[in-house]
Amino acid sequence: MKELKTNCAQCPYHWSERLCNTPEGKGLASCPTLHKTKLLEKCMKEYDDPDVLEFARNASIQEAEGYERLPGNNFKPIKPRIVEVIEFAKKMKYKRLGFVFCEGLAGEAKIVEKILSGKNFDVVSVVCKAGRTPKETIGIKDEEKILPGTLEAMCNPIYQAYIVNEEKVDFNIIMGVCVGHDSLLIKYLEAPVTVLAVKDRLLGHNPLAAIYSDYYAYIK
Repeated sequence: MKELKTNCAQCPYHWSERLCNTPEGKGLASCPTLHKTKLLEKCMKEYDDPDVLEFARNASIQEAEGYERLPGNNFKPIKPRIVEVIEFAKKMKYKRLGFVFCEGLAGEAKIVEKILSGKNFDVVSVVCKAGRTPKETIGIKDEEKILPGTLEAMCNPIYQAYIVNEEKVDFNIIMGVCVGHDSLLIKYLEAPVTVLAVKDRLLGHNPLAAIYSDYYAYIK
């Protein structure tokens, strides 16, 4: 019998009625909470590692601290992501942070670095164009450049990763790295990583704006 594909994104039930949130809950026929119990048991053994357990514990505490509790079992968010990143890093007692960013957000990067340094972190910041390696090195043709006829340095996420790895950072923060480049960056980073902001050139680096509007209907 062919195993059903997990598809939590299409679960039709309200979060308060889902099997993943309540023992009396409901789920799709493919619900992993119901059908992947052995995999869950295997997964939970990873938390036997004290470092993993401490990381997960502080992440969960940080999640709860991001809300203000209101009467009637209600709550509301109270912190922007940069504050949560700083608080989590302090909970984990990290001292040296890797800050890996895109050249297109150089202005924002200067502000973020100042904030992080002002919170007594030792910050290693690396821009995507570090190394000034021509795009031709990876087989890019002139007509495939942003500005044909010019010397364009390639984004080099592997080099960015190598730099922060060599400088022994405790934790990495990514900001605005391009689609695909971010994948390589995460692959090669040795220390844990979080994302402060993602690249969306059209929507002010707020990709969900396309989902919250009718724009998604035009995506082909």
